[in-house]
Amino acid sequence: MSNAKLRAGLIGLGSMGRHHCRVLSELDGVELVAVVDPMGDKFGAARGVPILESVEQLVELGVDYAVVACPTALHEEVGLQLAEAGVHALVEKPVADTVEGARCMVEAFEARGLVAGVGHIERYNPALQNLRARLEAGELGEVFQVVTRRQGPFPHRIADVGVVKDLATHDIDLTAWVTGTPYVSVAAHTVSKSGRPHEDMVAAVGQLADGTMVNHLVNWLSPLKERFTSVTGERGCFIADTLTADLTFHSNAAVATEWEALQAFRGVAEGDMIRYAIPKREPLLVEHEFFRDAVLGRSHEISTLRQGLRTVEVAAAVLESAATGDTVRLGQADAAVPSGA
Repeated sequence: MSNAKLRAGLIGLGSMGRHHCRVLSELDGVELVAVVDPMGDKFGAARGVPILESVEQLVELGVDYAVVACPTALHEEVGLQLAEAGVHALVEKPVADTVEGARCMVEAFEARGLVAGVGHIERYNPALQNLRARLEAGELGEVFQVVTRRQGPFPHRIADVGVVKDLATHDIDLTAWVTGTPYVSVAAHTVSKSGRPHEDMVAAVGQLADGTMVNHLVNWLSPLKERFTSVTGERGCFIADTLTADLTFHSNAAVATEWEALQAFRGVAEGDMIRYAIPKREPLLVEHEFFRDAVLGRSHEISTLRQGLRTVEVAAAVLESAATGDTVRLGQADAAVPSGA
């Protein structure tokens, strides 16, 4: 294999794009050759890398792959341009703002045999990676429930989608990925209190194909920033804090109790608590390393466009349920979540 560096491009220098630019500029085996942003480099994030006005100009330079970090509404248009040009792509989540758009992108990249992934960065959080490995090893036994809370102040950078597509897609993807099991139904309620056309709070209940219960609470209305995931099963409960990348295990009690009041309770009782020591690398850097390796044919441990499509389908079902008041059932075709990452 050649030792030549992969030539990469970046589309979008917004809040997330600037982080991608930093990582791409320092990524081993990769050369960031240009950035596309019609607004220019307002924050000086490009570090001297040429700024272009269009995707066409980037393609003309000759790039192996591109990172798409422009507004969600533009993902489909930009992604299809890259696919047509034979350029591999890492697309920020969600993969597109509609199910139809996401499906078009899947078909375009797959038809050309291109590597394409979605930036579901929570997959690369050390706490969730460790949690997933422990679930796969059977440390929790049967899984009963996954609960996530993702809340904080409104991010003024978001203008084109609501909290379901912007934030809840993180939880939808990580839940299916951590458990390795797809959603089969969702029911949800949303509210909009900030005066914007999109929802800024959602509470959703879902079920996975194996019967696992799922609960998501996501909002842009809280002064408290929280990123919480708990997985409860027959042997206890894992709690992951993805802000600090900490993972804790609360086990069911393994010792008998002499307290009469507790003896009458036929559920579980509190046991030991373990906080794991986990190596903590930056999730975005790990995401880029995995995608680089996938382009090189070394690994396929990425969030694929097809998995990203499934996440968009579940998000659309959440919004449909909130609008109709009905529980929405999801088909299971192409819904399996393969191992990886």
